[in-house]
This record gives sequence, structure tokens and C-alpha cells, in this order.
Amino acid sequence: MISVPNFAPLLAGFWFRDAASTGAADVDWLYFFILWLSVFFFFLITALTVAFVARYYARPGHAAEHTPHHNNALEAAWSIFPGFLVVAIFYWGFTGYLDLRTPPENAYEIRVVAKKWNWSFMYPNGVVDPNLHVPADQPVKLVMSSDDVLHSLYIPAFRVKMDVVPGRYSTLWFEATKPNDESYDQAIDATTTGSDENGYDLFCTEYCGQGHSAMLAKVIVHKSGTFETWLEDAAKIDPASSPVELGKDIWKYRGCAQCHSVDGAKGTGPTWKDTYGTEQATDKGEVTVDENYIRESILNPMAKIRDGYKGVMPSYQGQLKDAEIASVIWYIKSLKEGEEVAASWDEIGGVPGQEETPAEEGADGDEPADAEEPAEPADAAPADEQ
Repeated sequence: MISVPNFAPLLAGFWFRDAASTGAADVDWLYFFILWLSVFFFFLITALTVAFVARYYARPGHAAEHTPHHNNALEAAWSIFPGFLVVAIFYWGFTGYLDLRTPPENAYEIRVVAKKWNWSFMYPNGVVDPNLHVPADQPVKLVMSSDDVLHSLYIPAFRVKMDVVPGRYSTLWFEATKPNDESYDQAIDATTTGSDENGYDLFCTEYCGQGHSAMLAKVIVHKSGTFETWLEDAAKIDPASSPVELGKDIWKYRGCAQCHSVDGAKGTGPTWKDTYGTEQATDKGEVTVDENYIRESILNPMAKIRDGYKGVMPSYQGQLKDAEIASVIWYIKSLKEGEEVAASWDEIGGVPGQEETPAEEGADGDEPADAEEPAEPADAAPADEQ
């Protein structure tokens, strides 16, 4: 029996994603109206052209017949009728545009920060996630800005797209209608942010440098009641069980994975595997990859650029706390073969986000520590009591 290849998955990639928002249907209707109108007139004009050529082509022995210079009725018909079509299309498109640009007053607001080459979605309760989580059947307004260059946020299933411009805010809104949270797995792929199979695709559609194609995320639509649960749980989750784990999470979620591999593979930036403690050539000479060099490279990437690589890394100045930078350093240390890392929160100054107690105050901040009594060692108290 002859096996016929299944081209359905391939063809599906060339067509629209299934509509999953309230505004998508109007966009699709207008698109298909213009498409089939164009197809109709293409075949009509082609058929008439072929018919006229066959009917009136020059033949030996046949004198050319006199033809009128113009016909008022025909000229009016092919001017007025297309004019009505153009006006109708404009009205349909303009009213749809106004609807897409005017968010409802009760829209749930989420802040979006674009940065080469990742997305950060910030919720009112302080949760920050690399994927976009939204409630179903509720308007959502995205307030977007860029930390570096021009980006553009595009969600094909919702038929929404808007440029994200540095130095200003842009907005878009949508109302998702099809939840997909039941199959969502929060674990992100080890190399590319937002590469889980579940969830609606979110792309950057404005070329923004070498990592543009990897600037991906997923849109997770939570059914009624579960979005609030996710939001509460996300706010309670501890950043990591150890500094090394936190460093790994920062590598995954803050854009490091797009350029720096952890398995030795060559990328846009140097691999982190077996790098710590080695001597490396830079545009400023030989350097030792130690704590100081890593910290400087995070805050001022252009200071010493490794040979063989271009200076394309953005600065993380003001975006990472000292403890988070230290966690990245511990993670890089852990990637060196034979290196045993047993970092604790005390060694890097406490859990990021926890209020640190000034050295001259007691643990509760009430009275200064007695100068005649030595303070207890930093590792004597649990991290959650500091």
C-alpha cells in the first residue's frame, strides 16, 4: 500500500493560529474579506483579459474596428463600486483598530520590560515571570517599555502586536478566551527561555541583535479562579533552595542562557563550563576569571571583552542585587569540573529581597548591639532570621 505523507502539520504552520481572544475574530474576518475579494477580482480580470485577447487579437485580412474613446457608464461603474469597497474596508479596519487601542477600564494591568534578549512580566503583587500569565475572560492591559533597543511584542493567537520602544511606554490589550493552564509545565527548557511546548507563542518581531530569534516566551491563560491561585503561589515561592540554584535560575530566566552555554557549546558569548579560575585573553590583555572579573562583566560588559567574541552583552547595572550577582558567581564555580561548591545564604549576605539588618543594630532593629559583647558569627543564625 502506498503511504501518503501527512502535510497537515506543515501546512498549519503557514496559516493563522487558532483564534484565542475576543478581538481575533474581527481581525480574521477583515483579513479573509480582503483575501477572497482579491482572489475574486484576480480571476475575474484574468478571465476577461484572456477572453478579450482571444476575441479581438489582430488577424490577417481583418481591419481593426473603430472603438469609442470612453464609456461614461463603465468608467463610473469601475470607479464608484471599488470606491465603496475601499471605504467599507477602511471603516471596518479603522473601527477595529480603535477597539484594539482602547482598553476597558476594568482591564488587569501587567508591566512588561523587554531587554536583549528576554521578556520580564511584572504583576501588581511583585511577582516577575519570564512567561506571561493571564486570566481567561478578563481584559488584560500590557504596559511595555524597553531597557535597550527597539523590540516588538507579538502574540499570534490573540492577533495583537505592538512595538516596545526605549524611553517611552506603549500599551496593548486583549481578552483571552481559551485557557491552556492545565497542561502548562513551569519548568523552562535548559537553553532557551520560554521554550516549553505548552502555552501560546509570544515573539519579538523587531530585529534586535544576534539573540533576536531566541527572544521567546509563552502565554499561559488560566481558567476562572486559578489565576489568583497561581499569583499567590508564585509570590510565596522561595527564589531557590541555595545560591547555586538561584544562580542557575537567573541564568535561565534573565537572558543569560541565550548567549552563554553551560555544557561547553559555543554561543554568542563564552561558555560558563570549566571557565572559573582560568586565564583568558581579552581586548585588555590576559585576565583571571574570578569573582571580580565576573562581577565587572555583569555590570560593565564592555570593560574587558573576551577574544573571539563581539561586545553585544547589555549591562545589568541596577537590575541585579549583590546577592544575585554572587549567586551567579557561585553557579559558574559549580560548573567547573571537580569543583565542590557548598555556598550558603550567609556567605553571600542573605536571601535576596530580605531586609538586611545594619551591622550596628540588633536582629530586630530595636537597640544597638552592646559594644562590650562580641556579636555572634554571621553563620550562627538561620538566614531567615537575619
